[in-house]
Amino acid sequence: MEKIGFVGLGIMGAPMAGHLLDAGYEVIASDHRGALPTELVGKGLKAVSGHQALAKAADIIILMVPDTPQVADVLFGENSVASGLSKGKLVIDMSSISPIETKEFAKKINALGCDYLDAPVSGGEVGAKAASLTIMVGGEEKPFERARPVFEKMGKNITLVGPNGVGQTTKVANQIVVALTIEAVAEALVFASKAGADPAKVRQALMGGLAASRILEVHGDRMVKRTFAPGFRIELHQKDLNLALQGAKALGVSLPNTSMTQELFNSCAANGGAKEDHSALVRALERMANFEVGSEAADAKGKAA
Repeated sequence: MEKIGFVGLGIMGAPMAGHLLDAGYEVIASDHRGALPTELVGKGLKAVSGHQALAKAADIIILMVPDTPQVADVLFGENSVASGLSKGKLVIDMSSISPIETKEFAKKINALGCDYLDAPVSGGEVGAKAASLTIMVGGEEKPFERARPVFEKMGKNITLVGPNGVGQTTKVANQIVVALTIEAVAEALVFASKAGADPAKVRQALMGGLAASRILEVHGDRMVKRTFAPGFRIELHQKDLNLALQGAKALGVSLPNTSMTQELFNSCAANGGAKEDHSALVRALERMANFEVGSEAADAKGKAA
């Protein structure tokens, strides 16, 4: 089995790396940011000092970091992955970053005699823990097939969408759908709750009809129960929608509802919610309605009506 170097052991990366360890892979991490997750060390996670050493020790290097600048720094900054690569190695970026920059990163890695895949994921913390992530891959067929056994330990719906950059483009499209659906669920629950209906029962009823969705199931439940600990932070979804809007401007495409939803995320961030789960977008609508989903006032209003 190939040795895996893993950079980015956060909310998503830690369970993903854990699944690789559980499957018997030797997984190596860089200790440049401090102590490694205790649970992963207990499973056999090994540590080296710096990204260069990690790239030298691993056959496949996986990145799972927040944004484009972090990927650039890991790959090409001081003590970088690129400086430790040798011919035949494979770099997989599973972060969600700029499709344009991704193409440039791929060219630089390819010039070193190595392969590059952009393989962003969807499914959030729940999918990462359950190894049920959707993985959208950009790159060539041969490295994709090489990586498939690794992907299969972390996800279920794994698709080679096109050449380098197309994986990231697909992820941006995914984030548009997710954001707009969260907004729609939030509107529906604010409306129903303020009208006097029990939002939990409304959600249950809607799950049996055409409005049913994974977002209504998971994020609708978060809105009702007020559980906004981050599975995917608002500030990260803002980053993804910025990529969508920047790309739309370059393409001459109008994304009116994406722009509106971004403004709601901006409102949440301005009110201290940048690090909350993106389902907390409902708070922006609640502020405009001067009403919180599931508040006791709903019962009184419903009875008065």
